[in-house]
Amino acid sequence: MYQYDQYDQAMVDARVAEFRDQCRRRLEGHLTEDQFKPLRLMNGLYLQLHAYMLRVAVPYGTLNSRQMHMLADIADKYDRGYGHFTTRQNIQYNWIKLEDAADILADLSKVEMHAIQTSGNCIRNISSDHFSGAAADEVIDPRPYAELMRQWSSFHPEFSYLPRKFKFCVIASEKDRAAMRLHDIGIRILKNEKGEVGARFHVGGGMGRTPMISPVIRDFVPVDQLITYAEACLRVYNRYGRRDNKYKARIKILVHELGKEEYTRQVEEEFQHLLDQGVEPPYAELERIKAYFADPAFEEGLSDDLDLSDPDFALWVKTNTNPHKQAGYVSAVISLKPVGGIPGDATAEQMHLIADLAKDYSFDELRVMHTQNIGLPHVKKADLYAIWQKLDAAGLGTANLDQIGDMIACPGLDYCSLANARSIPVAQKISQRFDKNGKSAALGELKLKISGCINACGHHHAGHIGILGVDRKGKENYQLSFGGSEGEDTSLAKITGPGFDEDGVVDAVDKATDVYLRERQDGERFLDTYRRIGMAPFKEALYD
Repeated sequence: MYQYDQYDQAMVDARVAEFRDQCRRRLEGHLTEDQFKPLRLMNGLYLQLHAYMLRVAVPYGTLNSRQMHMLADIADKYDRGYGHFTTRQNIQYNWIKLEDAADILADLSKVEMHAIQTSGNCIRNISSDHFSGAAADEVIDPRPYAELMRQWSSFHPEFSYLPRKFKFCVIASEKDRAAMRLHDIGIRILKNEKGEVGARFHVGGGMGRTPMISPVIRDFVPVDQLITYAEACLRVYNRYGRRDNKYKARIKILVHELGKEEYTRQVEEEFQHLLDQGVEPPYAELERIKAYFADPAFEEGLSDDLDLSDPDFALWVKTNTNPHKQAGYVSAVISLKPVGGIPGDATAEQMHLIADLAKDYSFDELRVMHTQNIGLPHVKKADLYAIWQKLDAAGLGTANLDQIGDMIACPGLDYCSLANARSIPVAQKISQRFDKNGKSAALGELKLKISGCINACGHHHAGHIGILGVDRKGKENYQLSFGGSEGEDTSLAKITGPGFDEDGVVDAVDKATDVYLRERQDGERFLDTYRRIGMAPFKEALYD
């Protein structure tokens, strides 16, 4: 993984000192909240319902055991003993005191971490495939390109005050494990017919109140022009993006209103101009970064055989591991979705254990996953049983990857000042319902996502089943939707009809799965059956 040089460290240390002074002035009353707000947001500090929330960046989801230990220490020292991992491959702390904020950033800087640009109208944390560098199906490790983009976008003077927040995603396989087409800019690293490495640019995706799937605006950008083309895309947006209406300020609205063809024409024109301006970093810089992402020292000639005589272990291996590019290895997924738990939450004790497992069994490497889980990217198959036993003893051995219990949920009205309804209790009740009725295994792959407001932090638009919490005349109400997908077959879910109360939406999800089990054909997922038979049979079951 990438390691800071003296410039990286100096930048982070300087920001800590600057923010410490800003916090002091706010606490002493020299800054009003209105004056302080843009300053704290650029350092990832939000003011929520009950306390400040701090969002810490984990670039492209990669971190090591020392960093995970620090995240656990921060949870113990400054929060209430836990952290919340997000779909943006970050971690959030929900009970932060303002007087502690600068000390937390100082502690993070000791392990090459920060909270810079995790909020505000700037380029946010660059996300990527959580199996990057390990997946058997990737063309190349996309993380060096994500890191190059991180360095280019950090403190970029032209893009620090964009019309609205901006999110990049970089992947390198046909299979999309990172919701790439639902980002402002999604980049797929690939090879052309000559075997040359380049990038396909998708621009104008996003969720929120106006969900859109990004179109392709260029099939192939040579890799030595990657940053230049990204800059051209952003320049057109920065020039014409709506600053007068935050609900129409995202790049998806600009691409939609200009039209794909006109937006692309302007980007190509800007791109040609920039080619002569020396925007692209030297290719040697990309090669320097690539060296940090060299494969670990994999053992050769390892057996792929496993003793699966323990049925619980066998189930975990079947559901929670992903094929690896190296024989004898897999990527193992640590589910943060125990039955009745809060999706994405991990205690400090659990984080310490996860860090130890990474150091002992995964070449000191971890991944924060888009699905609010944690990955061990490089695990010998021979070590899986020992890992699973330790996870199981710590309440981290749930075998539910991509099943209904592996749901995504935002913090909702329990924490968030923007939410209209609670997400966590709904997630817990659904988890408990399907554990009790025993249907999870029979249902197979079923991606359920819950948001507590229209901002869609829980990605409900992309759920096979999506739930959106709304305020209906002062009461929490939950809209149900079907047919979304965040994968390579990206689609947006459609609302079934009138909403439900908290218990009613749990019943509705149960009824919808009964329709699927009755109607499915061999090999069909819930999503496939819905696409084949349409909404009508589900609506009949839900609304009689």
